[in-house]
Amino acid sequence: MSLTRRLDAFQQRHAVLGFPIGVIYKFFDDYGTYLSALVTYYAFVSIFPLLLLASTILSIVLQGHPHLQQELIDSALSEFPVIGDQLKTPQSLSGSWTAIFIGVIVALYGALGAAQAIQYVSNQVWQVPRNNRPNPFVARGKSILIILIMGIGVFGVSLANVIISRWTFLGEHSGLIADAVAFPVIVASIMFIFQLSASSRVRPMHVLPGAIVASVLLRILQGFGASYVSRVVAKSSSVDGVFAIVLGLLAFVYLVAMSLILAMEINVVWRKRLFPRSLLTPFSDNVELTRADRAMYAGRARAQRYKGFQEINVDFEREPDQQ
Repeated sequence: MSLTRRLDAFQQRHAVLGFPIGVIYKFFDDYGTYLSALVTYYAFVSIFPLLLLASTILSIVLQGHPHLQQELIDSALSEFPVIGDQLKTPQSLSGSWTAIFIGVIVALYGALGAAQAIQYVSNQVWQVPRNNRPNPFVARGKSILIILIMGIGVFGVSLANVIISRWTFLGEHSGLIADAVAFPVIVASIMFIFQLSASSRVRPMHVLPGAIVASVLLRILQGFGASYVSRVVAKSSSVDGVFAIVLGLLAFVYLVAMSLILAMEINVVWRKRLFPRSLLTPFSDNVELTRADRAMYAGRARAQRYKGFQEINVDFEREPDQQ
């Protein structure tokens, strides 16, 4: 038996290797890098207008409480380490109604586009047939709910940070306690988004593993983002700093999108038992497909069904000269 076959047999016998390999293979089978770029585009377009809209709403709701407004804004901006320090004193939308209207339209375009992209990604990952996906009107209604859940999650984390920061008796442990409180809020928000975005029978426990992984990855990315700001952006000139912020924000959003898609893949691979995969299946036709390989490829083929009366049958037969 060759070394490759021995390695393949070993990873198929041990789930600790077979499961992550199954997740990675499915990520690339679903063109996860391109899906990440799709989400990144719409998210990048919507970030700045949404922050301005949030600042405007807070200035209206918390009129007469400027300190609380600023604390909430600072806490929310800390979730975006690459641009947070650059927007510590954001101005609310002002000027002509035309400018405000354009800002709102751009924000809605980006936010709805990002939510639509998340739904598309989720349905691709869960291999939902196209005829079972929501129509354009229902999909946009779900997108609005996804945006609201995101906003509630960020606001909830920000509010918790503000409240805990005022508990002076906690001393130097306040930051650790704030993170401990924020983590389940983030996990719950991601669970709702994962469940709502999939046009399939997905229960909370089906998306819990991926939500936990996504929350951990987001915290790690925030740490890297803060390090990037302190080491690169802070030491750059005004012109170089602009490029550093834009490129850093693009990279940050792309990595966040990739983390969320990987988390979705974890949920699907675990739920549908799409592991172990054949080690060489992405590279050659001369392989023995596992049950997970067949289920994966059959699911992708059936996901292209456009009509309920359309039949898609998937067979795996090899010619004699390919045996």
